[in-house]
Amino acid sequence: MLVGFALLLNGMSNGMMMMVGLGILLLMMFGWFGTVVRESERGYYKEKEDASFRWGMGWFIFSEVMFFAAFFGALFYARMYSVPWLAGEETTRFFTHDLLWPSFEADWPTNGPAHVGGHFESMSPWGLPALNTLILLSSGVTVTWAHWGLIDNNRKQLILGLAATVGLGFLFVALQAFEYMHAMHEMNLTLSSGIYGSTFYMLTGFHGFHVTMGAIMLLIIMFRSMAGHFSPQRHFAFEAVAWYWHFVDVVWLGLFIFVYWF
Repeated sequence: MLVGFALLLNGMSNGMMMMVGLGILLLMMFGWFGTVVRESERGYYKEKEDASFRWGMGWFIFSEVMFFAAFFGALFYARMYSVPWLAGEETTRFFTHDLLWPSFEADWPTNGPAHVGGHFESMSPWGLPALNTLILLSSGVTVTWAHWGLIDNNRKQLILGLAATVGLGFLFVALQAFEYMHAMHEMNLTLSSGIYGSTFYMLTGFHGFHVTMGAIMLLIIMFRSMAGHFSPQRHFAFEAVAWYWHFVDVVWLGLFIFVYWF
């Protein structure tokens, strides 16, 4: 899949190799997770296996924390250091401002002193972003409500809570797609709109991908719950996806504050 993607980027393939690789990857994941589910339902997993799953999921979420920290770090560096330097702050004033960009001012959002990508409008935190914040925070409540239902052995509450969470998750993705279309066609805000456009789409785009994956995982957990899987004593698969979903919620709060608001 990765080789096919590299060939596609370099104009050496029509993407067929990448799609075949993706198909093989999905097939292997389906078989792998299917085996884990069957072994779990047959009671093969005891305390040591449960601990290994928890450690594994914990380290996976930690790797995701570092992944987003890199992009937040890029945004922070651009806003707090690069833009002020180009505008003439510190000892670099002569080289970066007086000599290169004497008319540039340290305003954010910006596409840089060269106005890369042309004029654009910045994204307001209100409207769809604020609505999506409410939706995602509400989904954190519904997945917690579903967890309470599982603990109380109330399968109806479990399934309803999961269904609500899945619906809110996919609604979030749909509204974000609508926001992207509006930004690209009406505001001329694209991935090529300098440092603001690139950091905006990289951060929100990767988060949207994580929401999509989380919603798919919750959908699978819902189907498993409908099939009678999980009990109040044994339900780590549900907990793992819930951890992931709460992580996605927290990341969005950071995005809403530092990408949309400030």
